Amino acid sequence: KEMSGLSEKEKEGCSKILKSLSEADLLALNDTVTNRRIAVENIEEAQQAILIYSQNAEELLKRKKVQRDVIFSYLVKEGVVVSPAAEKHLLIKRTLEYWRSDNATAEASRVRVEDEATSSKAEQMTAGDYQVLAKQFCQWFFQLLNSQNPTLGQTSSDWGPQHFWEDARLKFCYSTGEQQEEEYQGAQLTSLRLLALAREEQLLFSPNLEPQGLKWVASPHGLVVVAVAGTIHRHRSCLGIFEQVFGLIRAPMDNSWKIKFVNLKILGKDGLEGGGQAMLPTVTYEHSDLQLLCG
Repeated sequence: KEMSGLSEKEKEGCSKILKSLSEADLLALNDTVTNRRIAVENIEEAQQAILIYSQNAEELLKRKKVQRDVIFSYLVKEGVVVSPAAEKHLLIKRTLEYWRSDNATAEASRVRVEDEATSSKAEQMTAGDYQVLAKQFCQWFFQLLNSQNPTLGQTSSDWGPQHFWEDARLKFCYSTGEQQEEEYQGAQLTSLRLLALAREEQLLFSPNLEPQGLKWVASPHGLVVVAVAGTIHRHRSCLGIFEQVFGLIRAPMDNSWKIKFVNLKILGKDGLEGGGQAMLPTVTYEHSDLQLLCG
């Protein structure tokens, strides 16, 4: 079969998107795209076969295994401005436009917006946009952090200090009998300490992204504070609950949101009333507490 109808830029972009899929999804996608005609030995071969056998970039992006959030994350990393609320078909349209634009128009495409609320001026974002931003940020963050856990067998290479501001800080408080507190300053240390929770301690975070598990406030100065609660697991055991607060500021260069601070509290099962039965954890911070953090 002839090589696919993907341009160089489309191949490069599709490769980045495929790299963020899990191995299982990638192999399933290879079977679909090649009609099971191509047996592959590893994920690199699967990626290659998918690129060669896809008729065009749009067909590939529309595949069920290429989920909306994967495309959204790709566009954010590329610095392409999109509304956090945009549906998959709009994200596909935006991605194809971005790939078709040459370098001279790429800069212009970064600031062309389809929706007022996507403007880089935070005050033009509506409450609904912030709610969507909070939810999608948490989905992205915990998916990326959990992928560093070796028990899942799907390590993503994208974790690192690049997602944090240089002067980021982490406050980490955990209670498994007695209370311990740790504090870290700087993007590198903050990133490494959070990484160790997933990689060395093999913890898995399951955020409650329903309204009672997620709160946000936005300051007029561009800081958005997002609080999320959830359960924490190792292998098949639930160890307790967590509550995490992020301070996010948009990077002016590429319009992506980077982390300014993280406050993480983990409460072991022993410290929970009633032994921590399967209630969905809720955010205990009041709106006023988050406003203070905004200040």
